[in-house]
Amino acid sequence: MRVSVLFAAVLAGYVCISTAHAQPLFVSRAERAAYHSVQAAIDALPAQGGDIQIAPGIYREKVKLSKSGVHIRGSGKRPDDTVIVYGDGAINVGGTAHSATLDASGDDFRLDNLTIQNDYALNPANSSSQAVALSVTGDRDVITRVRLLGAQDTLFASKGPNGRMSRQYFGSCYIEGHVDFIFGDAKAYFRQCELHGLANQAVVYTAQSKGALDEDSAYVFDHCRLTADPAAGYVALGRPWRPYATVIFLSTKMDAPVIAEGWREWTPGQTNKLRTANYAEYKSSGIGANPAGREPHSHQLTDSEAAKWSLSAFFGDATDWLSGVPPK
Repeated sequence: MRVSVLFAAVLAGYVCISTAHAQPLFVSRAERAAYHSVQAAIDALPAQGGDIQIAPGIYREKVKLSKSGVHIRGSGKRPDDTVIVYGDGAINVGGTAHSATLDASGDDFRLDNLTIQNDYALNPANSSSQAVALSVTGDRDVITRVRLLGAQDTLFASKGPNGRMSRQYFGSCYIEGHVDFIFGDAKAYFRQCELHGLANQAVVYTAQSKGALDEDSAYVFDHCRLTADPAAGYVALGRPWRPYATVIFLSTKMDAPVIAEGWREWTPGQTNKLRTANYAEYKSSGIGANPAGREPHSHQLTDSEAAKWSLSAFFGDATDWLSGVPPK
């Protein structure tokens, strides 16, 4: 079956995403396809992982991936062409972690050129709830050209349940939501991504959760762009989910009406985490940039301070897993 599937894929113009995995599995709604769901293809991979190509289309399913070395790529011309979507809310599945449309906990995971969506919030009959599109908790994970669509808690970029290191890279992605829509405690680097705030009474781009001063955890946004719907209210860069939350914006174009202070307390009047959080910016621009009016506990970085948050400095010498990512 693998030979016939590979032959059909070649005729259709598919390209393998990794030379390390010579025979990708293919997912399509077409009758001749070997796998009709993404989960079926993942289950068919060997323990050491492998490559999966997904044909354009909408795949309404909940996907769970724990194997390492799994590389998934949409084969359409654009990320919009291939959509994995589901509609679970934390309120009805026993918690935020269980609501994810795609839950990827394996190491060396790669995701490219597709859309992951949680459409729970689009149903007006549903109560307000966290609803994760992508949960990614493995180490050395690379997410590129991916659209992540949701509302509250869209992207969970975090360490695994055992608290081990989770280094993650997001490049040229589009991530939308409103409250705390990028959250967790991974060591995650975002380059040239667009973060879009949806119409809501409050938009908070990040809720990073570094819990201890010596924990190696942070979010860095490098040459990203912040946007928001016209009806988005009270737009904040982030609030500290845990006391040592660390979020750095480097050369970010803030085309959204970010509040003057930029950052907000987790629960104003009840918590006091901003004094220990590490919130900083370097050369922000656009209507949301306001270095003179920022929260006093946040920082405006100098050139030398900003250099310490570059991609190469952030991940140090262990960057072999970033093959294909331009060094900076």
